[in-house]
Amino acid sequence: MKIKYHGHACFTVTSNNYSIVLDPYKGVNGFDDVCLSANEVICSHEHFDHCYIDGVKIIKSSNNPFEVKKLSCYHDDANGSLRGNNTITVLSCEGKRIAHFGDLGHDLDESLRNELMNLDAIMIPTGGHYTIGPKEAIKIIKDINPKHIIPMHYKDGNKGLEVIKELDEFLSLIPEYKDRMLLIKGYEQEVEL
Repeated sequence: MKIKYHGHACFTVTSNNYSIVLDPYKGVNGFDDVCLSANEVICSHEHFDHCYIDGVKIIKSSNNPFEVKKLSCYHDDANGSLRGNNTITVLSCEGKRIAHFGDLGHDLDESLRNELMNLDAIMIPTGGHYTIGPKEAIKIIKDINPKHIIPMHYKDGNKGLEVIKELDEFLSLIPEYKDRMLLIKGYEQEVEL
């Protein structure tokens, strides 16, 4: 399974020549609008910076090797009353399980924690304001203990939404997990699990 980071919260996950784009964006400072090709698109919610499906050309294929599980949660810590719902997407393939947290805005309840144990990789927001911030992300990481961590939805100089935090605070608070970090500011780079 390969994971490629396109910036903000957008990734392409590929296995056996089948690809899924997660959370394609448009209008995010410092990034060109997404222009990708894939077999499928999954969006965590319908905001412009996570649901630009017109930016993904769909390639027809019936050879989908992924098992997809969608976990309902919220975009804020007020049961969705501020920013609505969010979906955590869990993809399973090749004996691996990964999760994309979308714009998670709250701590995990016991049910979500149980669903998200034993993951090979997580893509987790760290920028705060619209999502969980560095401290909340670290608590979740310690609770579910994934093998690999890919931070997303952070500001990087002129890249990213103006009001969210830079990645440095998150990284400084979690030095013991340094060897588990993948794709740190690795725009258009890919890792294989």
